[in-house]
Amino acid sequence: MNRYAIEQKFKSLAAFLIILILLPYIVSVFVNGADVKEQDKEDAYVKVKVPDTEEADGVTELKWTDYIAGILAEEIQEDCELETMKAQAVLIRTQIYRTLEESEDKILTESYLSREEMEDKWGAKEYRGYYEKYIRAVEETDDTAVMYKDSYALTPFHQSSSGLTRSAAEVLGSNEYPYIAVRECPLDKEADHEIQTFTFTCKEIQDLCRDFLVAEKDGEIAAKGYSFEDFEISSLDSAGYVSELRIGSTVCTGDQFRDALALPSSAFSLSEDGGDSIKITTTGKGHGLGMSIWTADQMAKEGKNYEEILAFFFEGTELRNDIQETELL
Repeated sequence: MNRYAIEQKFKSLAAFLIILILLPYIVSVFVNGADVKEQDKEDAYVKVKVPDTEEADGVTELKWTDYIAGILAEEIQEDCELETMKAQAVLIRTQIYRTLEESEDKILTESYLSREEMEDKWGAKEYRGYYEKYIRAVEETDDTAVMYKDSYALTPFHQSSSGLTRSAAEVLGSNEYPYIAVRECPLDKEADHEIQTFTFTCKEIQDLCRDFLVAEKDGEIAAKGYSFEDFEISSLDSAGYVSELRIGSTVCTGDQFRDALALPSSAFSLSEDGGDSIKITTTGKGHGLGMSIWTADQMAKEGKNYEEILAFFFEGTELRNDIQETELL
């Protein structure tokens, strides 16, 4: 065989090998289009600060999909509808994107359930099915995020409202989030633990609220402590949550009071409970902003998909899945 023939044979062999190597990509482009990503998001990892990790700096790396699924598993019950989980997965992803965009070290801190914790929670028999359901919710929403004017939207959520979700303008005092507005959620009235009652002595409340109580000028109050008459709900927002509460000479927000007493909601009423005790009756579970998980789940049971659920709670936003994740991670 002459030299020319040998060169041609090697050229043909090289061309064949190149085609063989590129064949999967060519097929992928043909089927999915030319914008196929070189690396799927499921293969990416994120840095997460975990207090109990063995790493010296408390930071570990987690697979992106597992991290979102782990947060999802901690925040939403396993028996919720798949479309509810998808809506929640989009809200979680959007929150993470907001955090990563604003973060310099790209270290996340959101609490999540590991696979081991999920198995402990559900048992070995149920674990696999539930885990796959959460993963499916993450994967089937792809890289979708909630956007408002080309920025990642603020996407709060809560377990159930008082029957109405709250306005961000009223709660946060800002018009930056017009898409977080009052939404009617009458189905929340049927939510688990929707109405709860707690009893505290005036002294217990005084101790729990000590960080923001002002010093009492009235010597009698200072000496004897508070009585029921020293507690007054001054104003409510348009969703029925307490905006202002007076405790003696102090005026605080309903959310401050809720946090101090670890109440499930700042939609509450006060009543005297004999002696020096106060009965506090709460409605709803959570801060009341954004998506009510309970109503979202009822909407999913009625046939609504996650896009329709999110459009209801965050009207004026849009869903996009063309995010450049590699620039964020």
